[in-house]
Amino acid sequence: MKRAYIRGTGAYLPERVMTNDDWAKLVDTSDQWITERSGIKERHFAGPTQAASDLALIAAQNALKNAGVGASELDLVMVATISADHHYPSTANLVLAKLGISEIPSFDLGAACSGFLYGLNLGRSLIASGAAKNILLIGVEVMSRIINWQDRATCVLFGDGAGAVVLGATEEDKGILSSCWGSDGRLGELLIQPAGGTRLPPSHETVDRQLHTVHMKGNDVFRHAVIRMHEAATTALEQADLLPQDVDLFIPHQANIRIIEATVKRAGIPLEKTFVNIDKIANISSATIPIALDQAIHQGRIQPHAHVLLAAFGAGLTWAGAVVRF
Repeated sequence: MKRAYIRGTGAYLPERVMTNDDWAKLVDTSDQWITERSGIKERHFAGPTQAASDLALIAAQNALKNAGVGASELDLVMVATISADHHYPSTANLVLAKLGISEIPSFDLGAACSGFLYGLNLGRSLIASGAAKNILLIGVEVMSRIINWQDRATCVLFGDGAGAVVLGATEEDKGILSSCWGSDGRLGELLIQPAGGTRLPPSHETVDRQLHTVHMKGNDVFRHAVIRMHEAATTALEQADLLPQDVDLFIPHQANIRIIEATVKRAGIPLEKTFVNIDKIANISSATIPIALDQAIHQGRIQPHAHVLLAAFGAGLTWAGAVVRF
């Protein structure tokens, strides 16, 4: 039976770096306040002319190069994002054009921070069924454009960037061993961008009230994040017939260091086996896991035959997990 595997990874972080001290000049905060509550020290922000598709393109080109795959060999392009260039066409359509190819299907996934793992699950199924051989999956966000720069509780938590993987088909004993996903729309109000859609179309009032930015009930989100991240990790391990001690590296969504610490404690995975880069990139929503994957590979933390556990949680509320054997 064909199994999807990760042929190559790529990432891109914009050049502009904004530190906690930089934020302290704009809002009532400090490096100590931000670090203690989130673990974040700095984040990357896109330039004034950079949109999501621009960041996604660079990550995609890096992934294709590392995979040894040409753009013309792709069967599908998926982009996970909540900060697309436009409502339509999709950012995936734009990336397709920037890569110089056409005719193949492309679309966006809107599962917030879980978006990349939603795409991994879908890509796994398409490859296993024979519907596709090579899939480009990208997670990209320009969160700096959709945060309230005056809300110190949320503005300091996010960054911009893109990560990508090329999925291929194999019959070898490697690849995506398991994947799971879930959601609970009853809790959608806990983390939401209220305006901009058909419920609250753009108006002077919605702009004045900052309703086009991130609104979050932090304590509630924290509680559900720990529960669902642990659930996703445990389910993915069970489906792969593995135990926590079989995990060589755990890559959780980088939302908050306290969420990560609470999750690994519940899951029984040592923190030293957990990849953490939130201090350098902050929360980039759907892009955090593919960026972390790329960094972990380049840092030598993922060796051949390694079992890598992935888990994410995001607005929706959504969650997902996966186990990959490299």
